Amino acid sequence: MSIQSKVCERGSTWIKPSFLWMMYRCGWGAKQGQETVLAVEISRDGFEWALRHACLSSYVRGVHPDRAAWQRQLKRAPARVQWDPERDLYLQPLPYRSLQLGLSGEAVRRYADEWTVAIRDVTPLAHEIHALVSSGDLTSATRLLPQERPYPAGDESLAHLVG
Repeated sequence: MSIQSKVCERGSTWIKPSFLWMMYRCGWGAKQGQETVLAVEISRDGFEWALRHACLSSYVRGVHPDRAAWQRQLKRAPARVQWDPERDLYLQPLPYRSLQLGLSGEAVRRYADEWTVAIRDVTPLAHEIHALVSSGDLTSATRLLPQERPYPAGDESLAHLVG
């Protein structure tokens, strides 16, 4: 599983499994302080641990008993999930969402010490795809995109994360 991640100033790490969403976030590796884009490969076991121990980043009626219960769960959870619009090659929102997975505390330690399998610098790839998009060659840009497929998670592992 290849993912991109971003370490935030507040000590949390965000995993962004969508390449184009990460390009939206980092501006194709051109935003100040985000000029390097890394693809971090983590173990499936690690990713699934994070999903099992995650809480939605915002309150959703019907998923949580009430707002106070959600706030307690969020404080305890070592991972949080938010669903953001997926992006196209022009980084415009699409009508479906991609998972963003925030890690803190124990989850960050596990991510760094146990789950990480490989790290690749994909900055040149980001720049190459962006150049192709900028020149209007969407066919070539699409061919270079990392292969991404919907995550095959069982209903029970994501039920608490769908709102």
